[in-house]
Amino acid sequence: MVNRIDALHGALVADAASMGLHWMYDHKQLDKIEQTGELLFRQPDANLYAGQKAYFAHAAKRCGEYSQYGQSLRITAQLLTNLDKYDTHKHREKFFETFGPCGSYHGFADKPTKALIARMIIEGDSIPDQSGSDDDQMPALCVVPAVFSNECGEDELTAAVSVTSTNAMAIDGARVLYSCLNHISSGLPLQQALKQAADSANEELKILLLEAIGKQYDPRGVATHFGLPCHMTQGLPIAWHLLQYTTDYESVIRENVRCGGDCCGRAMAVGSIAGLVFGVPDDMKRKVRDLSLLS
Repeated sequence: MVNRIDALHGALVADAASMGLHWMYDHKQLDKIEQTGELLFRQPDANLYAGQKAYFAHAAKRCGEYSQYGQSLRITAQLLTNLDKYDTHKHREKFFETFGPCGSYHGFADKPTKALIARMIIEGDSIPDQSGSDDDQMPALCVVPAVFSNECGEDELTAAVSVTSTNAMAIDGARVLYSCLNHISSGLPLQQALKQAADSANEELKILLLEAIGKQYDPRGVATHFGLPCHMTQGLPIAWHLLQYTTDYESVIRENVRCGGDCCGRAMAVGSIAGLVFGVPDDMKRKVRDLSLLS
């Protein structure tokens, strides 16, 4: 019997574990880094990124902290813990308190986050419930583990995603992840859950996901094939490929980092599904600086 909270824990821990090497695109550099020690829970180091095919985004972070993905998930999880039902206004309010001017979050913010904060400042109380931008990237996945863990329905999922993204592909990717988690919760084996969730996707995403789980195990080859940046059609197929072959939580989180690129974005899917199936090791939880949601 799976425990829904493990999906939330899995995504949060995976994000924190991946943050130190987020957006490192050079596989040879990742191999050199791994020769010096563990890839997970690395302290962000600008020297490792200098002159490499990479983007150093987390200079303000310490090892074990969340990226903007984990922080966005944390907002949704805290919101749902404290409310009887999901509320888009409260979601945006908490989002602004965190990512807005003088907010509690210090660090890199992605395009959908910046766009929402700007829109809230300009439009104020007149902002619609579907306040997100037309952005097809993986920040849309951030709400899914919290929505699933709190047993919210698909309407609430769509509402939560639409706060930051109204893009059809982004919303569909979030629904696919949510579907997979629900299939696992209902008792389906992991590989069957991945397949059935993929079958429920829109035609473009479905083709990519089925291709990913149909390939022989080759994480970096598959990652290079689909693309290492942040778009849903890139990251979600890579996550599906990794999950198709994994046998435990820690190794698939490490392999996700080895793939390079937007490992924190993919961590929302890889971590939540692997956490739900295998559980999250306590020693990995203890390496996360913010333990408030991991008890």
